[in-house]
Amino acid sequence: MNGRERFLKTFAGQSTDRMPVSIFISDQGHFLEQCYPDADPYDYLDLQHKVVDLQREMGADVFVRMLFGVTDPLHIHMGGVDITHQSADWQVETTQTRNGNTLTSRSKIHTPGGDLTQETRVVELSRGTFLYAPTEKPVKEEKDLDLLIAYEPKMPKGWGDGARQRVQVMKQYVGDDGIVGVWAPHGPFNNASLLIDHEELYALFLTEPEYYDKLMHYASDRIVDYTRAMAASGADVLCVGGNVPGGFLGKRAYDEYVLPYERDYIAVCQETGVPAMYHNCGEIMNLVESYKHLGVKIVEPFSPPPLGDADLAKAKEIVNGNYIMLCGVDQVNVLQNGTVEDVRRATKETAMIAKQGGKSILQSADFLEKGTPIENVKAFVETGLEYAGY
Repeated sequence: MNGRERFLKTFAGQSTDRMPVSIFISDQGHFLEQCYPDADPYDYLDLQHKVVDLQREMGADVFVRMLFGVTDPLHIHMGGVDITHQSADWQVETTQTRNGNTLTSRSKIHTPGGDLTQETRVVELSRGTFLYAPTEKPVKEEKDLDLLIAYEPKMPKGWGDGARQRVQVMKQYVGDDGIVGVWAPHGPFNNASLLIDHEELYALFLTEPEYYDKLMHYASDRIVDYTRAMAASGADVLCVGGNVPGGFLGKRAYDEYVLPYERDYIAVCQETGVPAMYHNCGEIMNLVESYKHLGVKIVEPFSPPPLGDADLAKAKEIVNGNYIMLCGVDQVNVLQNGTVEDVRRATKETAMIAKQGGKSILQSADFLEKGTPIENVKAFVETGLEYAGY
Protein backbone atom coordinates (compact mmCIF):
# COMPACT_ATOMS: atom_id res chain seq x y z
CA MET A 1 0.00 0.00 0.00
CA ASN A 2 1.46 3.38 -0.94
CA GLY A 3 1.40 6.50 1.21
CA ARG A 4 -1.49 8.11 -0.62
CA GLU A 5 -3.70 5.05 -0.32
CA ARG A 6 -2.76 4.69 3.34
CA PHE A 7 -3.79 8.25 4.21
CA LEU A 8 -6.99 8.30 2.16
CA LYS A 9 -8.19 4.94 3.46
CA THR A 10 -7.42 6.05 7.01
CA PHE A 11 -9.43 9.25 6.47
CA ALA A 12 -12.31 7.10 5.22
CA GLY A 13 -12.12 4.84 8.28
CA GLN A 14 -11.08 1.85 6.18
CA SER A 15 -8.50 -0.83 6.99
CA THR A 16 -4.86 -0.27 6.08
CA ASP A 17 -1.65 -2.24 6.45
CA ARG A 18 -0.39 0.17 9.13
CA MET A 19 -0.83 3.66 10.52
CA PRO A 20 0.49 6.45 8.35
CA VAL A 21 3.72 7.85 9.82
CA SER A 22 4.44 11.43 8.88
CA ILE A 23 6.45 14.52 9.86
CA PHE A 24 4.96 18.00 10.30
CA ILE A 25 7.38 20.42 8.61
CA SER A 26 6.46 24.09 8.18
CA ASP A 27 6.68 25.28 4.56
CA GLN A 28 8.77 28.32 5.49
CA GLY A 29 11.74 28.55 7.87
CA HIS A 30 12.22 26.57 11.10
CA PHE A 31 13.41 23.00 10.33
CA LEU A 32 13.52 23.77 6.60
CA GLU A 33 15.90 26.65 7.26
CA GLN A 34 18.09 24.29 9.26
CA CYS A 35 18.22 21.75 6.43
CA TYR A 36 18.41 24.26 3.56
CA PRO A 37 20.04 27.43 4.94
CA ASP A 38 20.56 28.91 1.47
CA ALA A 39 16.99 28.37 0.23
CA ASP A 40 14.98 31.40 -0.85
CA PRO A 41 12.41 31.89 1.95
CA TYR A 42 9.94 33.39 -0.53
CA ASP A 43 10.15 30.66 -3.17
CA TYR A 44 7.20 28.86 -1.67
CA LEU A 45 6.87 26.13 -4.28
CA ASP A 46 10.53 25.20 -3.90
CA LEU A 47 10.15 25.12 -0.11
CA GLN A 48 7.10 22.89 -0.35
CA HIS A 49 9.03 20.57 -2.65
CA LYS A 50 11.73 20.42 0.01
CA VAL A 51 9.15 19.46 2.65
CA VAL A 52 8.25 16.52 0.42
CA ASP A 53 11.89 15.66 -0.28
CA LEU A 54 12.77 15.48 3.43
CA GLN A 55 9.89 13.14 4.20
CA ARG A 56 10.75 10.93 1.26
CA GLU A 57 14.41 10.74 2.28
CA MET A 58 13.44 9.57 5.75
CA GLY A 59 10.90 7.02 4.52
CA ALA A 60 7.82 8.74 5.97
CA ASP A 61 4.38 8.91 4.44
CA VAL A 62 4.38 12.32 2.79
CA PHE A 63 2.00 14.96 4.15
CA VAL A 64 2.67 18.50 2.96
CA ARG A 65 0.53 21.31 4.41
CA MET A 66 0.49 24.24 2.01
CA LEU A 67 0.19 27.66 3.59
CA PHE A 68 2.50 30.19 1.97
CA GLY A 69 1.67 31.06 -1.62
CA VAL A 70 -1.82 29.59 -1.30
CA THR A 71 -3.23 31.45 1.68
CA ASP A 72 -2.48 34.78 0.09
CA PRO A 73 -3.34 37.48 1.07
CA LEU A 74 -2.04 36.29 4.43
CA HIS A 75 -4.63 38.25 6.43
CA ILE A 76 -7.06 35.33 6.15
CA HIS A 77 -4.66 33.19 8.18
CA MET A 78 -2.20 35.48 9.98
CA GLY A 79 -4.56 38.21 11.08
CA GLY A 80 -6.09 41.59 10.49
CA VAL A 81 -8.31 42.78 7.67
CA ASP A 82 -7.58 42.90 3.97
CA ILE A 83 -5.04 45.64 3.27
CA THR A 84 -3.99 44.08 -0.04
CA HIS A 85 -7.07 44.96 -2.08
CA GLN A 86 -8.87 48.28 -2.43
CA SER A 87 -12.16 49.58 -3.76
CA ALA A 88 -13.99 52.89 -3.88
CA ASP A 89 -15.31 52.12 -0.39
CA TRP A 90 -12.09 50.59 1.00
CA GLN A 91 -9.04 52.81 0.69
CA VAL A 92 -5.89 51.66 2.46
CA GLU A 93 -2.87 53.69 3.61
CA THR A 94 -0.04 51.55 4.96
CA THR A 95 3.27 52.73 6.38
CA GLN A 96 6.11 50.36 7.17
CA THR A 97 8.98 50.81 9.59
CA ARG A 98 11.87 48.51 10.32
CA ASN A 99 13.58 48.18 13.68
CA GLY A 100 16.32 45.58 13.57
CA ASN A 101 14.72 42.29 12.57
CA THR A 102 11.13 43.56 13.01
CA LEU A 103 9.01 44.97 10.18
CA THR A 104 5.94 46.84 11.43
CA SER A 105 3.07 47.65 9.06
CA ARG A 106 0.54 50.18 10.28
CA SER A 107 -2.58 50.61 8.18
CA LYS A 108 -5.42 53.09 8.14
CA ILE A 109 -8.47 52.04 6.16
CA HIS A 110 -10.91 54.70 4.98
CA THR A 111 -14.54 53.70 4.39
CA PRO A 112 -17.67 55.78 3.82
CA GLY A 113 -18.75 55.00 7.38
CA GLY A 114 -15.48 55.80 9.12
CA ASP A 115 -11.88 54.67 9.50
CA LEU A 116 -10.22 51.53 10.85
CA THR A 117 -6.65 51.07 12.04
CA GLN A 118 -4.54 47.98 12.52
CA GLU A 119 -0.91 47.05 13.01
CA THR A 120 0.93 43.85 12.14
CA ARG A 121 4.51 42.81 12.75
CA VAL A 122 6.79 40.33 11.05
CA VAL A 123 9.82 39.34 13.11
CA GLU A 124 12.67 37.50 11.37
CA LEU A 125 13.80 35.15 14.11
CA SER A 126 16.65 33.93 11.92
CA ARG A 127 17.27 33.96 8.18
CA GLY A 128 14.08 32.72 6.53
CA THR A 129 12.17 32.03 9.75
CA PHE A 130 9.47 34.62 10.39
CA LEU A 131 6.97 35.22 13.16
CA TYR A 132 3.76 36.89 11.93
CA ALA A 133 1.54 38.66 14.46
CA PRO A 134 -1.28 41.22 14.51
CA THR A 135 -0.24 43.67 17.24
CA GLU A 136 -3.23 46.01 16.99
CA LYS A 137 -6.53 44.44 16.03
CA PRO A 138 -8.92 46.41 13.80
CA VAL A 139 -12.09 45.85 15.85
CA LYS A 140 -12.03 48.00 19.00
CA GLU A 141 -15.80 48.39 19.31
CA GLU A 142 -18.94 47.18 17.61
CA LYS A 143 -19.08 50.04 15.09
CA ASP A 144 -15.71 48.83 13.70
CA LEU A 145 -17.21 45.42 13.08
CA ASP A 146 -20.12 47.07 11.27
CA LEU A 147 -17.64 48.77 8.94
CA LEU A 148 -16.03 45.41 8.14
CA ILE A 149 -19.38 43.82 7.43
CA ALA A 150 -20.28 46.65 5.08
CA TYR A 151 -17.01 47.28 3.26
CA GLU A 152 -14.22 44.69 3.60
CA PRO A 153 -13.39 43.32 0.12
CA LYS A 154 -14.53 39.81 -0.75
CA MET A 155 -12.31 37.11 -2.25
CA PRO A 156 -10.77 38.46 -5.47
CA LYS A 157 -11.97 37.06 -8.77
CA GLY A 158 -9.62 34.35 -9.99
CA TRP A 159 -8.24 33.57 -6.53
CA GLY A 160 -9.62 30.04 -6.63
CA ASP A 161 -7.98 29.35 -9.99
CA GLY A 162 -4.61 30.35 -8.58
CA ALA A 163 -5.06 28.13 -5.53
CA ARG A 164 -6.07 25.18 -7.69
CA GLN A 165 -3.07 25.61 -9.95
CA ARG A 166 -0.65 25.57 -7.01
CA VAL A 167 -2.29 22.58 -5.36
CA GLN A 168 -2.31 20.57 -8.58
CA VAL A 169 1.41 21.23 -9.11
CA MET A 170 2.11 19.90 -5.62
CA LYS A 171 -0.12 16.86 -6.04
CA GLN A 172 1.79 15.93 -9.16
CA TYR A 173 5.07 16.28 -7.26
CA VAL A 174 3.89 14.18 -4.31
CA GLY A 175 2.34 11.51 -6.51
CA ASP A 176 1.46 8.28 -4.71
CA ASP A 177 3.87 8.93 -1.83
CA GLY A 178 1.30 10.85 0.20
CA ILE A 179 -1.19 13.69 0.29
CA VAL A 180 -1.43 17.46 -0.09
CA GLY A 181 -3.18 19.44 2.61
CA VAL A 182 -4.04 23.13 2.56
CA TRP A 183 -4.32 25.41 5.58
CA ALA A 184 -7.84 26.69 5.21
CA PRO A 185 -8.73 29.85 7.11
CA HIS A 186 -9.07 29.12 10.80
CA GLY A 187 -12.28 28.13 12.48
CA PRO A 188 -14.54 31.09 13.39
CA PHE A 189 -13.26 31.56 16.95
CA ASN A 190 -9.63 31.54 15.81
CA ASN A 191 -10.54 33.92 12.99
CA ALA A 192 -12.37 36.25 15.38
CA SER A 193 -9.23 36.36 17.54
CA LEU A 194 -7.38 37.90 14.57
CA LEU A 195 -9.86 40.77 14.46
CA ILE A 196 -10.45 41.61 18.13
CA ASP A 197 -8.33 41.57 21.28
CA HIS A 198 -8.16 38.13 22.91
CA GLU A 199 -9.06 39.36 26.37
CA GLU A 200 -12.26 40.92 25.06
CA LEU A 201 -13.13 37.90 22.92
CA TYR A 202 -12.86 35.45 25.81
CA ALA A 203 -15.50 37.39 27.76
CA LEU A 204 -17.65 38.78 24.95
CA PHE A 205 -20.05 35.83 24.76
CA LEU A 206 -21.01 36.57 28.37
CA THR A 207 -20.85 40.36 28.45
CA GLU A 208 -22.33 41.23 25.04
CA PRO A 209 -23.84 38.10 23.49
CA GLU A 210 -25.48 39.86 20.51
CA TYR A 211 -22.21 41.59 19.60
CA TYR A 212 -20.41 38.25 19.99
CA ASP A 213 -22.91 36.51 17.72
CA LYS A 214 -22.47 39.19 15.05
CA LEU A 215 -18.67 38.88 15.31
CA MET A 216 -18.69 35.10 15.04
CA HIS A 217 -20.99 35.12 12.03
CA TYR A 218 -18.77 37.63 10.29
CA ALA A 219 -15.63 35.66 11.23
CA SER A 220 -17.23 32.78 9.31
CA ASP A 221 -18.75 34.74 6.45
CA ARG A 222 -15.52 36.54 5.50
CA ILE A 223 -13.69 33.25 4.89
CA VAL A 224 -16.37 31.04 3.35
CA ASP A 225 -15.50 31.86 -0.27
CA TYR A 226 -11.79 31.21 0.37
CA THR A 227 -12.64 27.92 2.08
CA ARG A 228 -14.83 26.70 -0.75
CA ALA A 229 -12.13 27.61 -3.25
CA MET A 230 -9.58 25.64 -1.24
CA ALA A 231 -11.91 22.65 -1.07
CA ALA A 232 -12.33 22.84 -4.85
CA SER A 233 -8.58 23.10 -5.42
CA GLY A 234 -8.04 19.35 -5.31
CA ALA A 235 -6.51 19.37 -1.81
CA ASP A 236 -6.77 16.03 -0.03
CA VAL A 237 -7.51 17.58 3.37
CA LEU A 238 -8.33 21.02 4.78
CA CYS A 239 -6.35 21.92 7.90
CA VAL A 240 -8.42 24.14 10.22
CA GLY A 241 -7.02 26.01 13.22
CA GLY A 242 -9.01 25.50 16.42
CA ASN A 243 -6.44 26.13 19.15
CA VAL A 244 -7.64 29.55 20.41
CA PRO A 245 -10.83 28.16 22.01
CA GLY A 246 -8.67 25.52 23.72
CA GLY A 247 -9.53 23.24 26.60
CA PHE A 248 -8.92 26.00 29.16
CA LEU A 249 -12.31 27.50 28.22
CA GLY A 250 -13.95 24.37 29.55
CA LYS A 251 -16.38 21.99 27.90
CA ARG A 252 -19.55 23.83 28.93
CA ALA A 253 -18.40 27.19 27.55
CA TYR A 254 -17.05 25.58 24.36
CA ASP A 255 -20.21 23.58 23.73
CA GLU A 256 -22.55 26.53 24.28
CA TYR A 257 -20.64 29.48 22.83
CA VAL A 258 -18.10 28.10 20.33
CA LEU A 259 -19.16 24.71 19.01
CA PRO A 260 -22.26 25.85 17.06
CA TYR A 261 -20.22 28.29 14.93
CA GLU A 262 -17.31 25.86 14.46
CA ARG A 263 -19.69 23.09 13.43
CA ASP A 264 -21.37 25.27 10.79
CA TYR A 265 -17.99 26.25 9.37
CA ILE A 266 -16.76 22.64 9.25
CA ALA A 267 -19.91 21.76 7.29
CA VAL A 268 -18.86 24.34 4.70
CA CYS A 269 -15.37 22.79 4.57
CA GLN A 270 -16.77 19.37 3.80
CA GLU A 271 -19.51 20.29 1.33
CA THR A 272 -17.39 18.92 -1.51
CA GLY A 273 -16.39 15.80 0.41
CA VAL A 274 -12.91 17.07 1.32
CA PRO A 275 -12.11 15.93 4.87
CA ALA A 276 -11.47 18.63 7.46
CA MET A 277 -8.79 18.25 10.13
CA TYR A 278 -9.20 20.33 13.30
CA HIS A 279 -5.95 21.52 14.89
CA ASN A 280 -5.77 22.11 18.65
CA CYS A 281 -2.13 21.93 19.71
CA GLY A 282 -2.76 22.86 23.36
CA GLU A 283 -5.10 21.61 26.08
CA ILE A 284 -7.54 19.18 24.54
CA MET A 285 -8.87 16.64 27.05
CA ASN A 286 -11.88 18.76 28.09
CA LEU A 287 -12.99 18.88 24.46
CA VAL A 288 -12.32 15.36 23.19
CA GLU A 289 -16.00 14.48 23.63
CA SER A 290 -17.16 17.82 22.18
CA TYR A 291 -15.19 17.24 18.98
CA LYS A 292 -17.46 14.30 18.19
CA HIS A 293 -20.12 16.90 17.37
CA LEU A 294 -17.95 19.10 15.14
CA GLY A 295 -18.39 16.96 12.05
CA VAL A 296 -14.65 16.82 11.36
CA LYS A 297 -12.96 13.72 9.97
CA ILE A 298 -9.67 14.21 11.83
CA VAL A 299 -8.56 15.91 15.05
CA GLU A 300 -4.91 16.67 15.85
CA PRO A 301 -2.37 16.52 17.45
CA PHE A 302 -3.15 15.35 21.02
CA SER A 303 -0.01 17.01 22.38
CA PRO A 304 1.34 15.25 25.47
CA PRO A 305 2.35 17.19 28.60
CA PRO A 306 3.92 19.67 29.11
CA LEU A 307 3.03 21.21 25.71
CA GLY A 308 -0.53 19.95 26.01
CA ASP A 309 -2.55 17.78 28.35
CA ALA A 310 -3.35 14.76 26.18
CA ASP A 311 -3.80 11.40 27.87
CA LEU A 312 -3.76 9.43 24.64
CA ALA A 313 -5.12 6.16 26.04
CA LYS A 314 -8.04 7.95 27.71
CA ALA A 315 -8.68 10.03 24.57
CA LYS A 316 -8.81 6.89 22.40
CA GLU A 317 -11.41 5.50 24.79
CA ILE A 318 -13.56 8.61 24.62
CA VAL A 319 -13.32 9.03 20.85
CA ASN A 320 -14.14 5.37 20.23
CA GLY A 321 -13.54 5.71 16.49
CA ASN A 322 -15.85 8.71 16.00
CA TYR A 323 -13.07 10.61 14.25
CA ILE A 324 -9.54 9.94 13.09
CA MET A 325 -6.92 10.85 15.69
CA LEU A 326 -3.60 12.29 14.55
CA CYS A 327 -1.40 11.41 17.51
CA GLY A 328 1.68 13.50 18.10
CA VAL A 329 5.10 12.98 19.65
CA ASP A 330 6.37 16.08 21.49
CA GLN A 331 8.36 18.05 18.91
CA VAL A 332 10.19 20.20 21.49
CA ASN A 333 10.98 18.21 24.63
CA VAL A 334 11.48 14.90 22.80
CA LEU A 335 12.32 15.46 19.12
CA GLN A 336 14.28 18.70 19.52
CA ASN A 337 15.82 18.33 22.98
CA GLY A 338 15.70 14.60 23.74
CA THR A 339 18.19 11.85 23.03
CA VAL A 340 17.73 9.24 20.32
CA GLU A 341 16.66 6.82 23.04
CA ASP A 342 14.12 9.34 24.34
CA VAL A 343 12.71 9.61 20.82
CA ARG A 344 12.51 5.86 20.33
CA ARG A 345 10.82 5.35 23.71
CA ALA A 346 8.22 8.12 23.25
CA THR A 347 7.50 7.09 19.66
CA LYS A 348 6.99 3.45 20.58
CA GLU A 349 4.69 4.36 23.48
CA THR A 350 2.63 6.69 21.30
CA ALA A 351 2.39 4.23 18.40
CA MET A 352 1.36 1.31 20.60
CA ILE A 353 -1.54 3.30 22.06
CA ALA A 354 -2.51 5.10 18.86
CA LYS A 355 -2.87 2.02 16.69
CA GLN A 356 -5.32 0.28 18.99
CA GLY A 357 -8.62 0.13 17.10
CA GLY A 358 -7.08 1.80 14.04
CA LYS A 359 -8.23 5.20 12.75
CA SER A 360 -4.99 6.90 13.79
CA ILE A 361 -2.02 8.70 12.26
CA LEU A 362 1.40 9.07 13.90
CA GLN A 363 3.24 12.36 13.50
CA SER A 364 5.28 14.99 15.30
CA ALA A 365 2.83 16.94 17.46
CA ASP A 366 3.54 20.23 15.68
CA PHE A 367 6.02 21.50 13.10
CA LEU A 368 9.66 20.65 13.71
CA GLU A 369 11.63 23.45 15.33
CA LYS A 370 15.00 24.70 14.14
CA GLY A 371 17.70 22.86 16.06
CA THR A 372 16.00 19.46 15.89
CA PRO A 373 18.72 16.83 15.34
CA ILE A 374 18.34 14.94 12.08
CA GLU A 375 19.17 11.70 13.88
CA ASN A 376 16.17 12.26 16.17
CA VAL A 377 13.83 12.73 13.23
CA LYS A 378 15.18 9.59 11.59
CA ALA A 379 14.73 7.68 14.86
CA PHE A 380 11.13 8.90 15.07
CA VAL A 381 10.32 7.67 11.56
CA GLU A 382 12.18 4.38 11.94
CA THR A 383 10.53 3.59 15.27
CA GLY A 384 7.14 4.74 14.05
CA LEU A 385 7.33 2.43 11.06
CA GLU A 386 8.51 -0.43 13.27
CA TYR A 387 5.49 -0.23 15.55
CA ALA A 388 2.81 1.15 13.21
CA GLY A 389 1.67 -2.22 11.84
CA TYR A 390 -1.79 -3.50 12.75
